[in-house]
Amino acid sequence: MDTLFLSKTMLFRGDTPEEVSAVLNCLKGEVRTYAKGAVILRAGDVTESMGMVLSGSVSVENDDFWGNKSILDRLEPGQVFAETYACVPGEPLMVSVVAAEATEVLFLNAGRVLRICPNTCEHHSRLVRNLLTISARKNLRLSRRMFHTSSKSIRGRLISYLSSERVRQAGSVVVVPFNRQQLADYLNVDRSALSNELSKMQREGLLTVEKNRFVLSVPFLEQMELS
Repeated sequence: MDTLFLSKTMLFRGDTPEEVSAVLNCLKGEVRTYAKGAVILRAGDVTESMGMVLSGSVSVENDDFWGNKSILDRLEPGQVFAETYACVPGEPLMVSVVAAEATEVLFLNAGRVLRICPNTCEHHSRLVRNLLTISARKNLRLSRRMFHTSSKSIRGRLISYLSSERVRQAGSVVVVPFNRQQLADYLNVDRSALSNELSKMQREGLLTVEKNRFVLSVPFLEQMELS
């Protein structure tokens, strides 16, 4: 286990690699590997453990009754998933977690996380505080997605999302963690319609697109201010 890497994640923030090792020993962490496309957790499952991505990435997805897929989040190494469900015993998942590529996941039993251990009380308490911060930040990300999908037009959704990423990445060049289909799923729009709208925006000089890299022009920024 790469405890140096773990010590730099949000969940173990403030711990040294040695302290992380002690906490993992207490929590009996388990590492599992998944191939691309493998379902890590399925909607309807009940879990007692939360997962942390060690390598690769995962998508948090929702499939409706008619088979329409919506991507709610994309998680990279160091990020955590299913912590809310793991902390509520018996609560079935409303979403699925799928490996977006070959992925390695560390699972931690939520009951052990929340039960303060007398041997590592200080580290354990810090772990709980960090987990609360993670949950709060995730709620903010989900709120942002609600804003991005609130517009009735595809262009409005694109402007909302790319504008937010521009602020987060601090520049007019925005790299998104999605391919075209995943971006369509995230914005809850049809892929072909999304591609058509992006082509229109390129012809109008609002942006240029190369795979998942978007270069936003001055006219785009002006339109962003008006939206």
